[in-house]
Amino acid sequence: MAPIDPHSFADSAHPLTTHISLTSFFDFSSSTISSATLLSLPTPYTGPLTLDTRSLSVSSVLDPLSLSPLPFSLSPDSPILGQSLTISLSDQTQILILSKTSPSSSALQWLSPPQTFNKTHPYVYTHCQPIHARSIFPCQDTPAARVKYAAKLNIPRQLSAVMAARHVERRDPLPSEAQGVCEDSVWCGDDRVVEEFAMEQPIPPYLFAFAVGELGFREVGPRTRVYAEAVPAVLNAAAKEFAGTEEIIQVGENLFGPYEWERFDLLVLPPSFPLGGMENPRMVFLTPTVIKGDASGSQVVAHELAHSWTGNLITNKNNDHFWLNEGFTTYAERRIVEAVQGEEIASLNIGIGWKGLVKEMERFKDNMEFTKLKTNQAGVDPDDVYSVVPYEKGFQFLQHIERQIGRPAFDEFLKKYIATFKFQSIDTDMFLNFLKVNVPGIENKIDLKLWTEGTGIPPDAIEPVSNIYSKIVSLANEFGLGRTPREDEVVDWKGQEWELYLENLPKSAEASQVRELDAVYHLSESKNYEVKVAFLQLAISARCREYYGVVEKTLKEVGRILYLRPLYTALVQGAGKEEDRVFARRVFSEACDCYHPIAHAVIEATLAKHV
Repeated sequence: MAPIDPHSFADSAHPLTTHISLTSFFDFSSSTISSATLLSLPTPYTGPLTLDTRSLSVSSVLDPLSLSPLPFSLSPDSPILGQSLTISLSDQTQILILSKTSPSSSALQWLSPPQTFNKTHPYVYTHCQPIHARSIFPCQDTPAARVKYAAKLNIPRQLSAVMAARHVERRDPLPSEAQGVCEDSVWCGDDRVVEEFAMEQPIPPYLFAFAVGELGFREVGPRTRVYAEAVPAVLNAAAKEFAGTEEIIQVGENLFGPYEWERFDLLVLPPSFPLGGMENPRMVFLTPTVIKGDASGSQVVAHELAHSWTGNLITNKNNDHFWLNEGFTTYAERRIVEAVQGEEIASLNIGIGWKGLVKEMERFKDNMEFTKLKTNQAGVDPDDVYSVVPYEKGFQFLQHIERQIGRPAFDEFLKKYIATFKFQSIDTDMFLNFLKVNVPGIENKIDLKLWTEGTGIPPDAIEPVSNIYSKIVSLANEFGLGRTPREDEVVDWKGQEWELYLENLPKSAEASQVRELDAVYHLSESKNYEVKVAFLQLAISARCREYYGVVEKTLKEVGRILYLRPLYTALVQGAGKEEDRVFARRVFSEACDCYHPIAHAVIEATLAKHV
């Protein structure tokens, strides 16, 4: 008997759940969800079964056939893992668990009407990666356990639900289906409606996802709708930004094989969504900050689409092997971008990624374990060590293999890899063994152990080289010598060019030069948050306090960790920053109620190190 995942109580001696049926009642007045969770096992089982929970109130565990109670116990609370729920089974194939979420559930963000676009109705959405599904319902919350599921969501009638699953129907509630989550009279209230969904392909629990609110949609392709709050301006802007989605799907299919998920819908979430995107199958979740007005937000869509093959079809067995999800997907994303937008744009992406990887080496200089691809995260909260390392070092590793064997051979290898392991969860050793069998002698050309288990950036990693990359880096170096680029030199630049330029500027820039740069190019006013945040970091470093109003506005209007963490870090890191630290703590205290619980925890930890 042993754990199968450092972030789960699930035991290797216990059977893995194959199907979950959820019956859930949403109570917006208390910010809670009451659920009956029916877990199905592959065969009858006698003995203990251990599940993951966090901040869940478990009222009873039943045999669903006889409705007789089953003995269960909850462990003391662990700050990272939550509580284990251990149930004693006797020849059972199914277990019914009645539970209720906490208003502070780490997977859920409840938005009051004033926090939405229309200011009329409340909103709730999930984010379950990496280990937050357990705060919605008891489960074996590890990607090693792939499950199919069905869900009946009982919600207020004036709202609608979307889910990362097939929509079955929207209908009136039935008195026989509440399964003990509430009284039939409450379940069947005139103001309630049931939205029913089914996910018929096995997925890891972190891909469980829903959103409930005042939602609308636009059709943008034969298998794509864009959903958002029912605000015409938001829906129209999203539909325009993602109009090219079908072309991206077709490019992905040409590169990696059939798209196995039937639909590829997109949900633009409220600004508090903590990530750029989340690859939930059939229903990708996106931050509104990807709507840039120039279709460049489609690159985030390309990344989430690429997960349809690498991450959703083939999944890392646990978070120690997270690079198998994100390194492959970053490689796949850039291949899609290259095919759709050309080599120059792809090379810009690679350049921005390289710069990000170099910065992470500095971030983890005191704990180089997390600069490895194959990590040891036992006793560590995966949200605390989330970084671009698995994305960018993983990309570099795969690109290095491609260079050694040639792109045509690597393309064939990728297709075979995806076809071989689809709907499975694997680890680094399984990948390496498959690589060595299918690319004989590769271990003599590349030090596979150094790449996967070594710290830092391997010596045979290659900084990207292209004309546009070299030109931008050269101009950034000249800024350090006091020269701001001329308008004719940047006339064709869009967001990514400016992002790469700003990321390569010296952090010790003179305040006068920072002001001059903004006076000419208005970067602090950019609608592209990557550009705006990169400039604001520069302004903070140069102590240009006239920009702190823009910093505060930015920290209060978006909840994406990619923007929050670097701005708060720039404010509080380093000597002689007491005034900035007071400013950061005040802004956080005023803004944190609008952050997702995961973002809230990440920023709180960032501030705790320095404040």
